[in-house]
Amino acid sequence: MLKVILIDDEPSAIKSLKWDIANSCPDVQVLASFTKPREALEYLEDHDPDVVFLDIEMPKMDGFQFLEKMADRAFRVVFVTAYNQYAIQAINNSAAGYLMKPIDADDLVTLVAKLRAGKLKVNNKEVVEDKAVNPRTEKRVALPIAGRLVLVSIEDIIYCESNGNQCKIHLVDGSLLLVKKILKHLILMLPVSDFVRVHNSYVVNLSRIAEYIQTENYLVLYNQKKIPVARNRKPDLLAKL
Repeated sequence: MLKVILIDDEPSAIKSLKWDIANSCPDVQVLASFTKPREALEYLEDHDPDVVFLDIEMPKMDGFQFLEKMADRAFRVVFVTAYNQYAIQAINNSAAGYLMKPIDADDLVTLVAKLRAGKLKVNNKEVVEDKAVNPRTEKRVALPIAGRLVLVSIEDIIYCESNGNQCKIHLVDGSLLLVKKILKHLILMLPVSDFVRVHNSYVVNLSRIAEYIQTENYLVLYNQKKIPVARNRKPDLLAKL
């Protein structure tokens, strides 16, 4: 049984989330709920939930300020918010998950399954059967896809390809993600230390480059995909290789 607490300044939001959990996640037990973060802090002094579902925008103490007071927390955090602009900050705060209001029941079930399987993290440590092992830092990016924010590991992205007013994200497992953003906007979401734009139509993950054929101006990626390099993009590429 996964033991959780809920923190949200809106009683209606707590009531709704409780209903979703009760009807979609029978293996989750809600230990307590709070509309005042300070009361939750007092509760956590004597209780050890597995997961805290935490709202971000709250008066007097927002979700990030709450976590600052719990630097040595042993629980995982799932942010629940109506505002998608907090996704990157949530990742930087080692969030185990990010749910958008109104909560989609399928998203909740998927998230809980991952929490139960130990595939999400506490303070950047992988959790397996509720024990922290193999500490490592994993950078992720929040991609807007079909009305949701999908968190994708940076290392899983091979390259991004312009497709009209959308972009195709090519992943290491051979799958594709379609993001409704043009390439120049998408690249702003990616860490500059990991990616380089080599052409009007392509952004590549530097760690996935196998060769640069300078005589013909193209890259060979680790999966043998060939990506053209525009002449005006060559200096930036060389500076990062």
